[in-house]
Parts: sequence; structure tokens; C-alpha cells
Amino acid sequence: MSRRPEALSAYIAVTAAYWAFMLTDGALRMLVLLHFHTMGFSPVQLAYLFVLYEIAGMVTNLTAGWIAARFGLTSTLYTGLGLQVVAMLALTQLDPNWAIGMSVAFVMIVQGASGVAKDLAKMSSKSAVKFLAPAESEGLFRWVALLTGSKNAVKGLGFLLGAVLLAILGFTWAALSMAIMLAAILIAVIMYMPPGLPRGRKGAKFSEVFSKSANVNWLSTARVFLFGARDVWFVVGIPIYFYAVLSDGTEDGNRAAFFMIGTFMAVWVILYGAVQASAPKILHASDRSEGDLIRAARSWAAALFCVPAALTAAVFVSSGPETWLTTTLVLGLLVFGAIFAVNSSLHSYLILAFTKSERVTMDVGFYYMANASGRLFGTVLSGLTYQIGGLSLVLGTAAAMVALAALASGKLTDQASEAYS
Repeated sequence: MSRRPEALSAYIAVTAAYWAFMLTDGALRMLVLLHFHTMGFSPVQLAYLFVLYEIAGMVTNLTAGWIAARFGLTSTLYTGLGLQVVAMLALTQLDPNWAIGMSVAFVMIVQGASGVAKDLAKMSSKSAVKFLAPAESEGLFRWVALLTGSKNAVKGLGFLLGAVLLAILGFTWAALSMAIMLAAILIAVIMYMPPGLPRGRKGAKFSEVFSKSANVNWLSTARVFLFGARDVWFVVGIPIYFYAVLSDGTEDGNRAAFFMIGTFMAVWVILYGAVQASAPKILHASDRSEGDLIRAARSWAAALFCVPAALTAAVFVSSGPETWLTTTLVLGLLVFGAIFAVNSSLHSYLILAFTKSERVTMDVGFYYMANASGRLFGTVLSGLTYQIGGLSLVLGTAAAMVALAALASGKLTDQASEAYS
């Protein structure tokens, strides 16, 4: 208990750094999506812009766990923040006179760098909780839920910020202003980060990255399909559908659509973050064993399946973008976000519960590699399914992926401590 004040200070510093990063990450995604949509990019081309972002996340998570184990968590956290600043500065060099192919390639590369940055920051922040959380009952779940939920609420504000900055400042000045803000925060975090995080161990081997725990592997598999199910509608499908419904093609109409889409995405992610942070209370985690929480992960995944399945049916019976359908989609996706948040928060707790302190960065890195894989599949399918089959195929694909996540969650065992026996 003597380390508690020091641990709390380190937790606050890590959380502040992660908030700053996710604010710019959300803003950058909305900035890129809406800017290039107005330039005439097709749904598949828009999806391409984010493909390297997710591929880079897969590679980064696989290696970042070992790098953090070898060189320490603060090194990967600072590198992630710094690389995001570089990526945003690079975007200011985009020339509107370039051909579409060159623009796509350039933005893909820059987004790839941003993907590396995001997953360095994420892995560092999530792993830090394992070392800093209090030992008492529910402490780990409560601290990881608070970190994850709060950062998603901040990312939601980032979606709104990106849309607002695009409408007011334009693409270049919006990217530049965010780069300056994040650079200032990075300097402050470096100057004032308290001690308390591990500095790394020289004997860490890269081969240790691959988990031997069945629970870690099944949880990672469930994570692939869970986040694929979200991003298949979240990245391209729903924003472009709403733009088609809301914009009248005029400059003022486009701006109004930007604000409304940005507001919806912001509200969705803020709700998602708020429910994530409240997940320990929603699940009564303090009164339940780890085995109970594992079984809860199965039942909540099954409950999530019902939402995209119902929305798919609603799209099928509609005759087009009617008002009732748009209202149903908004309300249904908000319900999806709330149930998804409980699933995500449970996963974030369980990965830390399943691992041991000496290999936490590697298991968390492996797990978030699976997360990035799911986002990659969801991103590609978001543009592809919308272009091929419209909104009904997008939502039907989401339902199928949630079903696969529920099946993988069903493979988790109640013996969480078996991981390295």
C-alpha cells in the first residue's frame, strides 16, 4: 500500500497521455473520411485509406509487447505520441492537385504510421494498469474499465472535433492544429511522468510474444470478430449512408451533414466509453468470481448478436432511406454501442486477469494484434459490403461476426489461472 500514491500518479499521467492521443486519433479519422468522401472517393477507396493503419496495428502489437518488455513501457508510450505528431504534420503536405492514386498511397502510408503510433500508446497504457492497479477485489477491473471507458469518451469528442475543424479550418489547418496540441502534451508528459512503470528486462525473448494460454488465445479470437463486427459498419458504411441521407449537395448542406455525422459518431463513442467505465457496476463485479465474469462474456456476446440482426431485418423491409429507418438505425446503433461496451470492457479485464506480470506486455500486445486484425477485416469489409450490397449487407455481416465472437467466447474456461501452469 506504500506505493499507492506513486502508482496513482503514474496512472493519472498514463491516462492523460492516452486521452490526448485518442482525441487526435478520433479527430484524424473523421477528418480523413469526410475530406476524401467530398473529393469523390468511393466506399472501397475510403476503406483503403485505413487498411495500412490496421495492418500496421497488427505488426506493431506483435512486436510492441516485446519492445516494452525489453526497453520499458514509457519508451513505447512516448514513441507512440511522437509518431502521431509526425503523422499529422505529414498530412499537411497533401497536395489537392495530386492524382487520386497518389493521394490514396500517400494517405495510406501516413495512416500506417498513425496505426503504429496508436497501438504503441494503447499497449503501453493498458499494460501499465496491470502494474499500477490496487490489489483489492475489483481493483484491476475498475481501473482498466475507467481507462478504457474514459479514452473512448475522449475519442468520441475527437470525432466531433475532426468534423468541426474540417468545416471551420479546412483539412490542412485542422491537421496542423492537432499536431501542435499533441506535441505540447507529449512534452508535458515527458517532463512530469512519475516513476512506477517497469523499465524492461534485457532477457526478454521475441518468441515469448506467442501465448501458450488457451484462454488468451480464445479471448483474442473473440476479439477479432467482436471488433470486426463494429468496424464493418462504423468505418465507412454508416457515415457514408448518413451523408447520402443528410446532405443536399450544396456547400452549406455538406457542412451541416459533417456536423450531424460527427455529432452522431461522437455521441456513439462517448456512450460506449461511459458504459465501459461503468461495466464493473453493471456486472456487479465486486460480488462475482472470475469464473462468473467469464460466463458473462459468453452471454453478453450472444445478446449483442440480436441488435445487428434486427437492424438488418429493418433495412430489408424498408423501401429506401425513410425517416423511420434512419431513426431506427440511430437508436439501434446506440443500443449496440452500450452492449458492445460491456463486451469490450469484459475482454479488457479478462486479458489482464489471464496473464502474469512478467509477460503482461507480450500477452496484451498479442491480444491487441488480434484486435487490430478484427479492425482490418472490418475496415475492408465496410467499404466492400457497402459498395456491393448496401447497408443490409453491412449490418448482416456485422451480425455474422458477432455470432463468431460469441462462439469463441464459449471456449473460455473457468480456470483462469491455467494460463501458465
